[in-house]
Amino acid sequence: MHASGTINRYVYHGVILICSLGMLYPVFWMLSSSFKPQTLIFQDLSLWPSEVTLANYVEGWLGFSGTSFGRFFANSLFIVTVSIVGNLISCSLAAYPFARMEFPLRKFWFAVMMVTIMLPHHVVIIPQYILFKQFDWINTYYPLLVPRFFAVDPFYIFLMVQFMRNLPKELDSAATVDGCGKFQIYWRLILPLSLPALVTTTIFTFIYVWNDFFGPLIYISQVKDFTATLGLSLFISSGEGKSEYGQLFAMSMLSLIPLFSIFVFFQKYLVEGIATSGIK
Repeated sequence: MHASGTINRYVYHGVILICSLGMLYPVFWMLSSSFKPQTLIFQDLSLWPSEVTLANYVEGWLGFSGTSFGRFFANSLFIVTVSIVGNLISCSLAAYPFARMEFPLRKFWFAVMMVTIMLPHHVVIIPQYILFKQFDWINTYYPLLVPRFFAVDPFYIFLMVQFMRNLPKELDSAATVDGCGKFQIYWRLILPLSLPALVTTTIFTFIYVWNDFFGPLIYISQVKDFTATLGLSLFISSGEGKSEYGQLFAMSMLSLIPLFSIFVFFQKYLVEGIATSGIK
């Protein structure tokens, strides 16, 4: 029986390993292609390039119209940083009353908030664009940043509400006896204890905003203000009338580094935040 259990574990892990390699194959192929000359990318389909070159990384980093790809990275990093700050502040402030306070129609407004999760983002694109155009915000970062400070992402509110509800109510009572008001309880007690949920929100916000293509595509038109995702699209049908796939793959690999790094370093908090918020 012991030998049979060992064999079953080997088979189980072997199947998982094979499936993992199958899912990672496109990434390996893109990494290999980023080191191949343009002429060999679709001729040599092996994962080990027969000819290695760094020209794709060097030329791709130079960017377009005098704007280097480093500028695109900096633009994305700026938008991501401000979006994270906005989501952490606004979503935690919105989640705290739902989780820890009693007020009229609390369940009703929470249900309304949850319904907005099911509303497709594309449904509100046109009215939002008209509104931002009236504000003269088109071709600026304001449409991408300002809404983050008004708790427009109900998923993060829901995640924080579920986490805050698991904190003992006695903590609020003890803090009230010590003379803390509602905001002091939120700032000094609930927020520090909600670190796993905050880190989870940070990671999800980073991934979503960094990979966002549709939003910047609508509101940004100047190349110098492009994000990394928009910068990658420039390699397809570039100004010379051809697609630079080698440079596209090279810059795509560099674009994956921030996502991979933040997931690896904060994986512990991500798992803890999801596991303790009831989202399974």
